[in-house]
Amino acid sequence: MIAQRLLAGIDGGPAWSAHLERFGPLPDAADLADLAERASLRGRGGAAFAVAAKLRSVAGRGGAPVVVGNGVEGEPASGKDKVLLRYTPHLVLDGAVAAARYLGARTAVVAVARSARSEQAVLARAVAERRGDGVALELATVPDGFVSGEETALLQALGGGPARPTTKPPYPFERGLRGAPTLVQNVETLAHLALVVRNGPAWFRSVGTAEAPGTALVTLSGAVGQTGVYEIPFGTTVGELARDAGGFTTSVSAVLVGGYFGAWRAPVDVDSLELTPEVLGAGAIVALPRDTCGLAECARVVRYLAGESAGQCGPCLHGLPAIAGAFERLAAGDDRAEQQLARWSAQVAGRGACRHPDGVVRFVGSALDVFADDVAHHRRRRCTRRTRALLPVPAARR
Repeated sequence: MIAQRLLAGIDGGPAWSAHLERFGPLPDAADLADLAERASLRGRGGAAFAVAAKLRSVAGRGGAPVVVGNGVEGEPASGKDKVLLRYTPHLVLDGAVAAARYLGARTAVVAVARSARSEQAVLARAVAERRGDGVALELATVPDGFVSGEETALLQALGGGPARPTTKPPYPFERGLRGAPTLVQNVETLAHLALVVRNGPAWFRSVGTAEAPGTALVTLSGAVGQTGVYEIPFGTTVGELARDAGGFTTSVSAVLVGGYFGAWRAPVDVDSLELTPEVLGAGAIVALPRDTCGLAECARVVRYLAGESAGQCGPCLHGLPAIAGAFERLAAGDDRAEQQLARWSAQVAGRGACRHPDGVVRFVGSALDVFADDVAHHRRRRCTRRTRALLPVPAARR
């Protein structure tokens, strides 16, 4: 079931005039947190945190708060934020302006990865087109990397430091960019916020489910007829989305839902699996063809994730490389590797300074479950499936 809210009328282009024709001017919203609460708007960056709670945590702290729009999108299987920034940049900027006005912030920063040059160019033009917002809009870039979009890593990079997570407290709402209370929101979240301001909570809740209202952007890839970014109401099943995208092009052995910090799902489950904020995570879905070796694909991803850690604490520095090595041995048929993975995953879960180890453990655990038959075949050296590097893994950074 495809919806058109954020992506409505994108054929008109990203210009300010086309934006105003499509959406109209941005109203003032002195009650922004109340609007977000009544809409039950939750973050679209992966954590699904309540937007109203984030707004209120920054409001009233004094000083000069800052708004940061997070468009870094370090998830390799996702392209939704890039599409949004490329085609509807003013909707993102509207959301940042609305939040800044509510908080009394003089500055709003939209951050993207350094490699996102097309998005940088579009955003720069969009910022230059705007007048009379009463908010200084800034465009910033940060180093590419899986953890660069973690909010404390992002703020540290924006402040001139390395893009690595920092310990909490202090939380960003207490002391963030330039030492000020800072609201960090994913760019899709800001775009939804701009639509809530224009159309109201009832309109926002008119699609989706009672528990998860609204729409979400999803990046769909793998064995489907038409890969790309889709906007769907929450409550849509994976099966419905796949059918709207031309159906599966071949038999699939599993579907990855939520990106690399999500989970693998068996084909028998995906037809009825409803996409909610918790399930959808970073908004990436990949259908794995049955003729592709799932263990080989996962081994590549786990090694990549181990290399993308900040390397600041034991679970990441030592635990994730050990888990990556065990998964590679599992794919090679080592009898002991599965037990090692179970033991080491339990040892690192919940112990990192950030959520990076937990995400890796979730990915590994779901792979061991869904690809259990493949593990048995690999032990007997009977895997006949292809190794094709379907799941995107960026080249190692130096």
